[in-house]
Amino acid sequence: MTETSSNSGSGGGTTGRIGIGLEMDATHLKILEVLRDNGRVSVSALAERVGISRANAYTRFEALRADGVIRRFTAEIDHQRTGLGIVALIFVTVRQQMWRQFRAQLAQMPEVEYCAITTGQHDAMIQVRMADVAEVHAMVTERLANIPAVKATETVFILDEVLRRPYVLPSDRDRGRGAPRRPASSSGASASASASSSSSTPEPEQGQGQGQGLPLGKMRFVGAAEGRAALRDAT
Repeated sequence: MTETSSNSGSGGGTTGRIGIGLEMDATHLKILEVLRDNGRVSVSALAERVGISRANAYTRFEALRADGVIRRFTAEIDHQRTGLGIVALIFVTVRQQMWRQFRAQLAQMPEVEYCAITTGQHDAMIQVRMADVAEVHAMVTERLANIPAVKATETVFILDEVLRRPYVLPSDRDRGRGAPRRPASSSGASASASASSSSSTPEPEQGQGQGQGLPLGKMRFVGAAEGRAALRDAT
């Protein structure tokens, strides 16, 4: 594949080589940032957001696809609206000589959204979305438990999905250290996420105990010095 990252544009320093030929630079990362906000953006709008020519934006975009950095385009849906409002993590202990069977059986379960091999107490983590708790229970006890490769399971229900990003980029680290972030596009999902994150919860007034006056599921941490002073006043 022909090298494309040396083309004109606000390139910046090289961040690493990927795939079989594409040199990843700051301009490619900016393109991926824009696509993360809106995967259906036009090439003209993409070029304007990144600050490069339309031809350069098209060349770089096609290079990202051809080199496998962009694997596919898909849609993000509201699982509550589709009737799959229950999310559960199922931690699985696998019989060590039966990994191949475990993988094969899991591939036959379309309701499994995600599976990862893990370290720690368990061997794998499965994420499923169901209509209700009874469906999760049936899957664990009637399907997973009947797979010979499965030795034990532990199920954890997710109460609230606080944060879910399509993907993260190396450039996000700099933003997390205090660099300003460009405003996201006004797409429906991004707008709703921004609206929910901008609503702030007021701090409890002075004199309230730790955690008092806060909504359920939130807590306030008290520093050690402040906590010792409160204990002395109480005694």
